[in-house]
Amino acid sequence: MFQEKGDYIDVLGLGVVDASHFVHVPEENWHQSRTNWKKSFLFSALYAAFIFGGRHLMNKRAKFELRKPLVLWSLSLAVFSIFGAVRTGAYMLYILMTKGLKQSVCDQSFYIGPVSKFWAYAFVLSKAPELGDTIFIILRKQKLIFLHWYHHITVLLYSWYSYKDMVAGGGWFMTMNYGVHAVMYSYYALRAAGFRVSRKFAMFITLSQITQMLIGCVINYLVFSWMQQGQCHSHVQNIIWSSLMYLSYFVLFCHFFFEAYIGKTRKERKVD
Repeated sequence: MFQEKGDYIDVLGLGVVDASHFVHVPEENWHQSRTNWKKSFLFSALYAAFIFGGRHLMNKRAKFELRKPLVLWSLSLAVFSIFGAVRTGAYMLYILMTKGLKQSVCDQSFYIGPVSKFWAYAFVLSKAPELGDTIFIILRKQKLIFLHWYHHITVLLYSWYSYKDMVAGGGWFMTMNYGVHAVMYSYYALRAAGFRVSRKFAMFITLSQITQMLIGCVINYLVFSWMQQGQCHSHVQNIIWSSLMYLSYFVLFCHFFFEAYIGKTRKERKVD
């Protein structure tokens, strides 16, 4: 999992991080990640195998409670996401306010800044352990929807694929994801701990996710437009994959919102 290389450690085989400060991502990392990003396919394959194998094994077994581990898991990811949102959000806000929208989208300094580069790298790495969300769903025998595992796999693949090229728009994508996850995992932690949380909170999270996907599509459009002018570093293939991903998320989250909240409310009214 961790391989030492002098003053550096190789984390998950994705690249190199300075072990002495743990806030530095040397340029060697960019070279290594150009090939090591493909390991995300291995993680995805193992994840898919666990989903289908785990559900099969749990069919004839009693569900596990796992309430305390779930609280700790969700709380850990919530704290991580909050710190990530604050650090990347402050950086992006500074660029936006001082240099404007175009610079916030096109500038690659997000990947190499003294603080933001650590949180960019941490974001990419976090997409592997976040697959652990599904372990709790399988072992607790809860409903596993397509959106859940599709989202986990595609975010992992795209994040590792894009990070190696330091593509434009990454600062927006990562900051939005950190922000939504900060709220989402806090909600999960409260629910797992047994607190009664308003249904409106869950609706707000889903609406935030839908908004995130719309903004993601807009950012892709801006990257493509400014790339034609030679002002944004990206490539058409990346923009296509990113746009397809965000559009598919938008459709799936809208469908989930309708089924979980609007459709369910109509059914409850009919019963009344």
